[in-house]
Amino acid sequence: MSGLPLGVVVEGAVAILLALTIGYCVVLNGRLKRLHADKDVLRQMVADLVGATNLANQAIKELKQTAVEADLALNARLEEAERFGIELANHVNAGTVLMDRIVKITSAARQSQVIEPVETAAPTTNKVQSALEQLSARVRTRGAAA
Repeated sequence: MSGLPLGVVVEGAVAILLALTIGYCVVLNGRLKRLHADKDVLRQMVADLVGATNLANQAIKELKQTAVEADLALNARLEEAERFGIELANHVNAGTVLMDRIVKITSAARQSQVIEPVETAAPTTNKVQSALEQLSARVRTRGAAA
């Protein structure tokens, strides 16, 4: 070799390799620090996710409880509506029976009026006219008083 002893060349090569190793260790140290920082962030994210999952589970339990309560209330209202429907149907049937009775009574009354002589119907007409005259006289006197 031209002027440099072999030991100096070997030591120079070792020094260069040592400098490269130190540089690589510095780069790896930075990466490890970032990895540990990301690990802490990831740990915090997992903790937040577990907390959110617990809140969601609690909300689901409360929703289920609310649904059960709403179902019970709705069933109670439906039963009450059915009772009212049955009661209303009974009232309608009773009203129908009552209307049939009224129809029978009025048709019987009409038949009995047709059978009665005409002379008895005339006094009824006079009574109606008299009542109408009295009513109109009252309305006139009230209008005059006002």
